[in-house]
Amino acid sequence: MTTIETTALRDRMAGQVVTPDDAGYDEARAIYNGMIDRRPAVIARCRSVDDVRAALEYGRRSGLAIAVRGGGHNGPGFGTVEGGLVIDLSEMNAVDVDAAARTVRVQGGSTWNRVDAATHEHGLATPSGYFSTTGVGGLTLGGGHGYLARKYGLTIDNLLAAEVVLADGRVVTASETEHPDLFWALRGGGGNFGIVTSFLFRCHPLTTVIAGPTLWPLEATADVLSWYRDFMPAQNEDLYGFFATLTVPPGDPFPAELHLRKACAVVWCYTGDPAAVDEAFAPVRRQAPQWEGIGSVPFPALQSAFDPLYPKGLQWCWRGDFVRTIPDEAVAVHARFAEQLPTPQSTMHLYPIDGAVQRVGAADTAWSHRDVTWSGIIAGIDPDPRNAEAISRWTVDYWKAQHPYSAGGAYVNFMMDEGPDRVRATYGANYDRLCEVKGIYDPENVLRINQNLPPRG
Repeated sequence: MTTIETTALRDRMAGQVVTPDDAGYDEARAIYNGMIDRRPAVIARCRSVDDVRAALEYGRRSGLAIAVRGGGHNGPGFGTVEGGLVIDLSEMNAVDVDAAARTVRVQGGSTWNRVDAATHEHGLATPSGYFSTTGVGGLTLGGGHGYLARKYGLTIDNLLAAEVVLADGRVVTASETEHPDLFWALRGGGGNFGIVTSFLFRCHPLTTVIAGPTLWPLEATADVLSWYRDFMPAQNEDLYGFFATLTVPPGDPFPAELHLRKACAVVWCYTGDPAAVDEAFAPVRRQAPQWEGIGSVPFPALQSAFDPLYPKGLQWCWRGDFVRTIPDEAVAVHARFAEQLPTPQSTMHLYPIDGAVQRVGAADTAWSHRDVTWSGIIAGIDPDPRNAEAISRWTVDYWKAQHPYSAGGAYVNFMMDEGPDRVRATYGANYDRLCEVKGIYDPENVLRINQNLPPRG
C-alpha cells in the first residue's frame, strides 16, 4: 500500500478514509468488544453504494484482507482486521418506513435503535435482538432472534429483499424473485456472499408490550430452570421470556437490598391482550419470585433496556449453543456455574426460539436449526483487561460442561472464532449448499473475515 493509492481512494470516496497516521484513527478502529485490539491499514467510512464499490475495488487491487463493519458488535471482532481494510458502513444508516405497506427499508450501517424509533412512530415493529445498539446488518445476516421471535419469527423470516454489493463490484437485489439463491444464503449465512447496503423488512403492528424481569435467589436456580424448561414451550406465542443467571445491577429499577446479589431471572415480553395479562403471568407468580418488575413499556424502551449495562469497550468472551431439551444434568451444570459468575456483568441466557421460528422449514433459509427450542449464550464480561483470562476461563469451562446437552450447532452471532468444524455444525445440512452459493457469488473468497464458508465451484 502506498500514499498514492490511499489518496486515489480518498479522491473516489465521498466518505472519510482513515489511516494510522490520521487523527481519530484509534476511535475509528475501536469495536464493541474491548478484548479485540487490531490495527487496520485503512478504514473506509462509506456514505454510499459507490463508496462501498470503490473501497472494495481498492482492497482487492491492494491485496488487503477485507473486513466489513456495521454496528461492530461481533464477538470475535470480524468487523476489523489486522493490517487490512475495514469497510465501515456506520454512516450509511438511513431508515425509511412505508407505513401503508408495513415495511421498513434500512441501510446496512444502521443500528436497531434507529429502526425501532422510526417504526414506533407508525405503531410498527420488526423482529430484531435484545440490544438497540446492535448493527442491523450483522444481526440480520446471522439470523436474528429476539423478543418477537416466538410471535413473528426470526429477523430473516421478515426480510423481503436486500441490496448487495458483490465481491466483484456488481450491485444486485436479492429477493424471492431476484437471485433467489443469494437471498436464501443471506438469511443466516453471514457476510460471506456480499456487502449488504440495504435491507427491506416486513413490519408488524406493535407499540407497547408488557415486559420486565422476575428475579429469584441464586440458590433457586435449579428449581426455577426446571420449571421454566417445561413452562415456556407450552405457552401461547404472545408470551416470551428468556432465562438468565446474573448479578443484579446496582441501580433502578432494582431494590437496593438486591443490588450486586447473584440471582436467576426470567425477562418477559408479552404482546397479547392486556386484559389477559394477569392470566398469562399467574403461573409465573405462583413460583414466588423474590422481585417482579413487569409493566407496560414502549417496545423501543424494552429493546434498549440493557444498553446502559453493556457499553462499548467492555471485555467480552462468549460461547453459544442451540438446545432442544434441558435435562436435569444440564440444569445442574447451569446451577453450578451460576455460583461461579466471575464478574458482575458476566451472565448466561437461554432464549426461546420456538413458535413461529419452527414454522419455517430447515432448508427454506440458511438457518438450518428450525427444530431447536433455545439458543443459549454464556458471556464472560468485565471492563478491566486484567480480568480477561478469568472471564474467558469461566466461559469456556462452562461451555464445555454444558455442550454435551446441546444440539451441536450454535447461533452464528454467538460464536467466537472457533474454527471450521463449529461453522459446519452450525449450518448442518445446509452447509454444502451454502458453500456452492459462495462459489457463485464470491469464488475467490474475498469476503473471508467472518464465520467463513469455503467457496465450491
